[in-house]
Amino acid sequence: MATSTNKTGPRASTARKPGTTTRQTATASTTTSTQPTTRVEQAQQIAERAVLVPVGAGLIVRDNLVSTVRSLTTKYSSRESVERELKRYERRGATARNRFERQVRKTRTRFERDLRQRRKRVERTVKQNRRRLEREVRTVRKDLEKQSGTLTTRVEKLVVEAQELLGVS
Repeated sequence: MATSTNKTGPRASTARKPGTTTRQTATASTTTSTQPTTRVEQAQQIAERAVLVPVGAGLIVRDNLVSTVRSLTTKYSSRESVERELKRYERRGATARNRFERQVRKTRTRFERDLRQRRKRVERTVKQNRRRLEREVRTVRKDLEKQSGTLTTRVEKLVVEAQELLGVS
C-alpha cells in the first residue's frame, strides 16, 4: 500500500482502492452544484434556511417600512404639503363622484328609454290584437245572424209543411 502526502494536512490513511478513484472523479465532474452530500450537511442547510428566511423577510419588511416612512415624512413635512395632498385627494374624490353620477344618469336614461320603447311596443301589439279580435267577432256575429236567418226561414217552412200535412190550420 502506498501512502501519499497531502498539501492541506496529513491524513491517517490515503490509500485507495483502484475502483474508487474513477467513481469519485466521475461524480465530481457531473455534479457541480453546492448540494450537501452528507446528512449532517443537509441538516445544517435546513437549519440555516430556517433561520435565514425569517431574518431576510424581516429585513425586507423593515426596508419597505423605512422607505414608506421616509416618503411620507418628505411628502408631509409641512402644513402646506399636507393641505396640498388633502386638496389633491378631495379633487380625486370629487372626480370619481362626478364620474359615478354621470354613469348613473346615463344608465337611468338608457333604462327609461328602453322601458318606453317596450311599453309602446306592447301597447301597439295589444291595440292590433284588440282590433283583430273585434273584426273577428263582427264577422262571426254577421255569419251567425245570416245562419240564424236561414235557419229561421227553414224552420218556418218545415212548420208550415208539417201543419199542412197534419191538416192543422
